Amino acid sequence: MWHPAADDRVLAGVCVDVRAGRYRHAYEALAETRQDFALRAHRSLVLASEAAGTDLVERWLDEEPSPEAALMWARVAVQRALRAADGHDDRAEALERIALAACERAAALAPRDPTPWVAKLAMARLHRLRDPAPQGLLTAPPGPWRLFAHILTLDPWHREAHHRFLSAFFARHGGSVNAAWDVAAFLSQRAPADSALRLLPLVALVEGYNPTQLLADRVWEQPQWRATAIAIYHNWLPAVPGYRFTPVLDLAYLAHALVMGQREFEARAVFTAMGPYASRMPWSAFGDPAEQLSRARRACGLPVPGPA
Repeated sequence: MWHPAADDRVLAGVCVDVRAGRYRHAYEALAETRQDFALRAHRSLVLASEAAGTDLVERWLDEEPSPEAALMWARVAVQRALRAADGHDDRAEALERIALAACERAAALAPRDPTPWVAKLAMARLHRLRDPAPQGLLTAPPGPWRLFAHILTLDPWHREAHHRFLSAFFARHGGSVNAAWDVAAFLSQRAPADSALRLLPLVALVEGYNPTQLLADRVWEQPQWRATAIAIYHNWLPAVPGYRFTPVLDLAYLAHALVMGQREFEARAVFTAMGPYASRMPWSAFGDPAEQLSRARRACGLPVPGPA
């Protein structure tokens, strides 16, 4: 199952409602996450992807304004702004101004919620914010450090914030492979051993993958990367059953690294923890995601879906 809601059944049901143009259950699903920022980020992002092509959030904000309606407006506005910028749309600047205003409105209505600031951080790559890096990074890459630091005052281990921040240093967003690796290592080393943020170097490794380089597919077999994946397997994987929803994307990055590092025994346990759910990344970075995932599961002696 490739649906981003995975086993969050409340979210999966609300997605159906949003597609039908109804927001009542979306409000309820978000209102119950006011003290759970990880779940709030996850649900609001998935719902925004469902609502971005409709006028649902505009109607919601007009008819029943609330912190949840404002947050969804911010999420949707940011998605539209990023798509317009990536597509070189003439409306990109106007949509970005709308998105920034929406983020500020959502933050004002819920001052302790990091999610509107994370939405704003997603747009940082459009302007290449150049705050100086703190001490401890070899490449000292400038970036949106101040905005990121503010989010950390609200939630020091916010998963999406760390991933959004790291992506600002990707080569495709004007950064470099070395800067992304440097930032990923810096952030992951700060995180607790059982945190999903320890996966950030594996994310940077996939992002920097270049199939034209000699022995590109053997990089994951290098001792440093194999050791990174094994440490995450031992320290983070046991914490996964305590999550409110299965962290499919993080599990996929770990499973991929273990398979590429020829640690199929450990990868099998990670695939088992994922259950029947799948994410397109990191598999899509290497070809058709369904084919890549099926190949990885076969390598672990696991069944793969048959033809539809």
